[in-house]
Amino acid sequence: MLILFTFIVQAVSYEYIAHQNNLLGRGTYRAFLFVNGLLAPILLGAAVSTLFHGAQFIVNKENLTDAIMPVVSTWQNPLHGLEAVANLWNVALGLAVFFLARVLACLYFINNIDDAELRAASRKQLLINTVGFLIFFLPWLIDLVLRSGLTIDPATKVIAVESYKYLHTLLALPWTLVLLLVGVVLVLFGILKTLIKPAFIKGIWFSGIGTIFTVLTVLLLAGLNHTAYYPSDSDMQSSLTIITSSSSQFTLTAMTIVSIIIPFVLAYICYAWWTLDREKIKA
Repeated sequence: MLILFTFIVQAVSYEYIAHQNNLLGRGTYRAFLFVNGLLAPILLGAAVSTLFHGAQFIVNKENLTDAIMPVVSTWQNPLHGLEAVANLWNVALGLAVFFLARVLACLYFINNIDDAELRAASRKQLLINTVGFLIFFLPWLIDLVLRSGLTIDPATKVIAVESYKYLHTLLALPWTLVLLLVGVVLVLFGILKTLIKPAFIKGIWFSGIGTIFTVLTVLLLAGLNHTAYYPSDSDMQSSLTIITSSSSQFTLTAMTIVSIIIPFVLAYICYAWWTLDREKIKA
């Protein structure tokens, strides 16, 4: 809900900040945009990290028979998920996403704004934010590869701890390892070539595509290879897996169709941005 709120105030601010005689004033909407730019990436990164570091909840499917409160899953603390920000690894990924967003913004400015002064300023910020990104992302990624995870036995549906679970998934499914390495290399290539060669402005294409590959791999690791994609710190057997949380054949069919559509949506997004950016932004 907090993540949703930050994007609501962003949308409202973009709509009304330029209106004359608006109720709250430009300063208030600029503050809203700052809140969105700061909190949204950090909270999103922290939320994704809980897919590996867990949360405090339990699942009781017998509650479906309760006509008054048919609630299957319940939080086990009054913070209702906000305790995620107390886990340093969650915060680390949140800050990594924050700095990565700024890195991609700098690369976009360099590619799309035809102004020598702004490009020079963006390159300076690119270096600073790249250092911040690497400081938080690399330790998180190394910890992910080496940490234990929860695995489900497809036959018995029993969930147990497995050492080096995510490393085992990368080795069992080599294409995920290739996708991760290609993604990381593309991100670093786009950044480094932009920093080393002042005339190079196409870094956003390499780093942008690399970001998609890297994030996709991280999300796939959360659930593939019989992995609990949302571990429960309160009750191991309540952890969510693809096997136990897919409610029906209809659900699986619908989600498969959605997954097949995703590449077309991504292609449309790329086309829309290409259309908007065919001409460089000038003063």
